[in-house]
Amino acid sequence: MTKLEYDWDDGFAHVAKRDKRLGKVMRNWSHARLEPKRLASPFHALMRAIIYQQLSGKAAATIHGRVLDLFPSKRHVAPAGILELSDTQLRGAGVSGNKVKALRDLAQRTIAGEIPSFAKLKRLSDDEIIERITAVHGIGRWTVEMLLIFQLGRPDVLPIDDLGVRKGYAIAHGLDELPTPKELAVLAEKWKPFRSVGSWYCWRATE
Repeated sequence: MTKLEYDWDDGFAHVAKRDKRLGKVMRNWSHARLEPKRLASPFHALMRAIIYQQLSGKAAATIHGRVLDLFPSKRHVAPAGILELSDTQLRGAGVSGNKVKALRDLAQRTIAGEIPSFAKLKRLSDDEIIERITAVHGIGRWTVEMLLIFQLGRPDVLPIDDLGVRKGYAIAHGLDELPTPKELAVLAEKWKPFRSVGSWYCWRATE
């Protein structure tokens, strides 16, 4: 497990004070907190993220498991190993054609040194990380934002395109309609510099 790059209690207190309605949700969930669980490398985290895109958790987990089973052992799950697998093998495991292309691009860019290690990512800003990793085919901003929140433990990430965050905000604030991504960006200004905390409790509001 990796550590957050900020104090969760400070973030909780700040967001709850600045956003009274979300604060009510937060107090109901005060027993829980975000606990990032870092995977072996950014490559492993992004490989998993690509496979999980646009799938239910159960279906994605099944396909991810089948892909891992294509390797002789866990230590062989590496960029070079992905490139050694055939399209037929990956498609047979349930990976779509577009995702096969994304996995290969991720592997090639990792080997080329374009995807930094966790240690190097730690020294980069959120925007620098987003710029570098969204260069990979099939990886958009949302995927990198999940990496920032759940793998790197960054404090001020707001995934405005995430349906769960938008829905949770609407539930917490009694809105009849979901805020648009642009509206959410403005509404969540009050959470700064702990927008990751606010986002996490919006997800909780939907549960």
